[in-house]
Amino acid sequence: MATDLARAADRTAGRAPGHPAANRMGRRRWFSEIGWRHVVGVLAVVFAAFPLVYVLSASLSEGGTLTGSNALFEEVSLGNYAALNDSPFWTWMLNTLFIGGTTAVGTVLMGAAAAYAFSRFRFTGRRAGLTAMLVIQMFPQMLAFIAIFLLLLGLGNVVPILGLNSKLALICVYLAGAMGVNTFLMYGFFNTVPKELDEAARIDGASHAQIYWTIVLRLVAPMLAIVGLLSFIFTLNEFIIARVVLQSERNWTLAVGLYGWVSELLEANWGLFAAGAVISALPVLVLFQLLQRFIVGGLTTGSVKG
Repeated sequence: MATDLARAADRTAGRAPGHPAANRMGRRRWFSEIGWRHVVGVLAVVFAAFPLVYVLSASLSEGGTLTGSNALFEEVSLGNYAALNDSPFWTWMLNTLFIGGTTAVGTVLMGAAAAYAFSRFRFTGRRAGLTAMLVIQMFPQMLAFIAIFLLLLGLGNVVPILGLNSKLALICVYLAGAMGVNTFLMYGFFNTVPKELDEAARIDGASHAQIYWTIVLRLVAPMLAIVGLLSFIFTLNEFIIARVVLQSERNWTLAVGLYGWVSELLEANWGLFAAGAVISALPVLVLFQLLQRFIVGGLTTGSVKG
């Protein structure tokens, strides 16, 4: 493209192709129209990558402080990663994977079922239900942490497995909070699937369950992948509700456990915290790579059908 612009400038100015002035003019025009975008892109990548590189450098430093990591990778040691084996880190990791994975699967199944009902059926209270979900999702779930604490405190007296310090209770809380926003998100994507497919399947004798599981879900797989990934990331990063519900250290998630390492100002071990943060990011990276094909498909399909 830059070559075509340069040749056009040569013809306009009456200069022979390859003339030095013509080349300079072409480069200027190329930079003003296209080149500056590359500069902005490089600056954005550097801005986004620097905190990650800094945390990686801190995890490889034995000083245990962030201020000692100003010189990146001046000291390289795996001592912080080895020290994780002497801590409850891996227990927290398993708790997080269990809670996050279960919440992601439950969010996808519950949200997809509700979105299919709102998209395909017409019933009393349908519009009011959609409006209620739209309004409720405007308030973050953490605003209700006091009510959640009191609710689980009373529920634990009747059903101990659903009381405080229960991972199952935390999963139920997360599922209840994720129902509204994810249902509304998937509802819009379900509407892009032609209803004629449902009618053709019903003519062939398929039931609503068969249409839902064998046809519709396969067509909205990109959106299911996006919702599952976002739900898993939210669970991995959520701190307030997890800290309120989970009382014992053996049941903590990574967010709660890592915070405990740096909560005391005089005893904070930032090197150990950085090592744990680096490892805790790996499940998200792996999940993103596995679902990347569906994520890209969901974004492009939504932009075309929107």
